[in-house]
Amino acid sequence: MNTSAMTEGGRTRAGRAAKGSLTRGAARAGLTACGVIYLLVGILALRVAFGDSRQQADRSGALAEISHEPFGAVLLWALGIGLVGMALWRLSESLFGAAGPDGRKATKRLSALARCVFYGCVAFSVLSFAAGSGDGGRSSDQQSRDVTARALGMPAGQWIVGAAAIGIVVAGVWVAVQAVRRAFHDQLRLGEMSPRTRRLVDITGVGGGTARGLVFAAAGGFAVRAALDYRPDRAKGLDDTLRSFAGTPFGPWLLALVAAGLALFGLFSFAVARWGRF
Repeated sequence: MNTSAMTEGGRTRAGRAAKGSLTRGAARAGLTACGVIYLLVGILALRVAFGDSRQQADRSGALAEISHEPFGAVLLWALGIGLVGMALWRLSESLFGAAGPDGRKATKRLSALARCVFYGCVAFSVLSFAAGSGDGGRSSDQQSRDVTARALGMPAGQWIVGAAAIGIVVAGVWVAVQAVRRAFHDQLRLGEMSPRTRRLVDITGVGGGTARGLVFAAAGGFAVRAALDYRPDRAKGLDDTLRSFAGTPFGPWLLALVAAGLALFGLFSFAVARWGRF
């Protein structure tokens, strides 16, 4: 009997198990952190819909809300560390592939890498805010205008901004359609849920994903307008995009509906953290 081979095989399995546990832990921490942010943004947007316009309905507003709570500094650091976990999870998916039959496809890996970079930047912003420095507290609207202005100042800037904006619109529509199709079932261990829990998760996934996609598409539409008019001030961040829904013929009720959807997406993130396939 080759005991050396058996020992080596045991070590390999143990290493994979340890790596799997670390990946699951990072994913759950990151999804929980994202869920907290979406839930708070949804609550802040609901306040705006019902007349309280003092707070920014975006990540900066959510961070400010947390900072005013007891143990707010501790919560901010925990949130930032959770988002670091999210970035590491996406990095792992880009390097080794995600769960599922098509998790090793090049498109999936590139998407995971892009998400890794995005969440890495968000984590840095949140940790900087927790440390009392950086631009974590700067509004999404100002950030969007600054990025758009810099991009428009580049050679072929209008084309670059326009192409990126159209990409955001398409991504928003895709996110909403996937939510309505319940494509998120592939991410979940449905067999571990009771029928009632599954129905509740479907409500949060469909409602939350549809609202999230609608917000993305609307923000992309404003960016398209900024590119066509060559006016970076027409670009809108999350807060201004959400407030724009109150200016439609449906009034603040549409904003309230979208805000509730974003809060639902926060709850859906918690569900994926609990029952996700990692």
